[in-house]
Amino acid sequence: MSLEIMVAGVMLISLILYALLGGADYGGGVWDLFVSGQRAAAQRALIADAIGPVWEANHVWLILVIVILFTAFPPAFAAIATALHIPLTLMLIGIVLRGTAFTFRTYDVERDDVQRRWSLVFSIASLITPVLLGIILGAIASGTIRVENGVVTSGFIRSWLAPFPVAVGFFALTLFAFLAAVYLTLETRERDLQEDFRRRALIAGVAVGVLALLVFILAGTGAPTVRAGLSRSGWAVALHLVTAGFALGAFYTLWTRRYGWARVCAITQVTLILLGWALAQFPYVIEPDLTLTAAAAPPLTLQLLLGALAAGAILLFPSYYYLFRVFKGETAFTAFSRDADESSKPL
Repeated sequence: MSLEIMVAGVMLISLILYALLGGADYGGGVWDLFVSGQRAAAQRALIADAIGPVWEANHVWLILVIVILFTAFPPAFAAIATALHIPLTLMLIGIVLRGTAFTFRTYDVERDDVQRRWSLVFSIASLITPVLLGIILGAIASGTIRVENGVVTSGFIRSWLAPFPVAVGFFALTLFAFLAAVYLTLETRERDLQEDFRRRALIAGVAVGVLALLVFILAGTGAPTVRAGLSRSGWAVALHLVTAGFALGAFYTLWTRRYGWARVCAITQVTLILLGWALAQFPYVIEPDLTLTAAAAPPLTLQLLLGALAAGAILLFPSYYYLFRVFKGETAFTAFSRDADESSKPL
């Protein structure tokens, strides 16, 4: 395996982890906007308690993606940062506003008007940011970012303000909302709150399926290379069948209130979706002008980067495990032992 493929694999893993962890935080913000009923305050408190201990740490995976991209594939980083500087800037503003609003809502005065103001900023930023993230990924996959002699020639609007990237943006939003709702079923022992987020997870899961179909249809003209990879490659049928199997598994386990298994199915479903996108776009970083090989930094840089990543992993993963063990011990590590109890309870 070449150095650039190894580094790209680490970058893909980091992106997947950001979607599974940071993406669920965005989804929590989405549900914060739609809390309702007599348990609205309890729903909002549950979301805040679930996000609070880990939301800052989850951004480490996005930082890692960016660092790997500009270190290992500098021409690709330059092209993406140039062609997509508008959605990238808006996404960064959304991340800052979201984190700021969440912090101020926690520590500001507890008057209703103040709390509503910060909650609104937090929720709107949580809606917009994942849409922009999906738009950026959709634009990269679309083949409309053109680079000639290291210079972006396709402009700053057309590549991302198009039906396919926008559809990918809303697909990302529904996917993150689905993850968040599934996770939140495990964040409480209160049956009514579990039922609230179970229903939200089922609704979001249907939306994910509808938007996945829409994205696939629009890819015919919006991202033909990715569409071809997802429909005609030797691995495509197997990937679609396995992904569909885990999607149905998520629905079944949610329906039967086996929330630990529902989380496993949802995590695997999202992982396979991102893996399929990466495989369909391979070997391009930016289709059709920059392959992994063409955009790669010198071999010595890649070797040093892999060494730094290995050294960092020795510190990062135990620290991350300890963080989740301290703040998420019950929900993250004892979910399966609760499945039998939850599924056997009467409605």
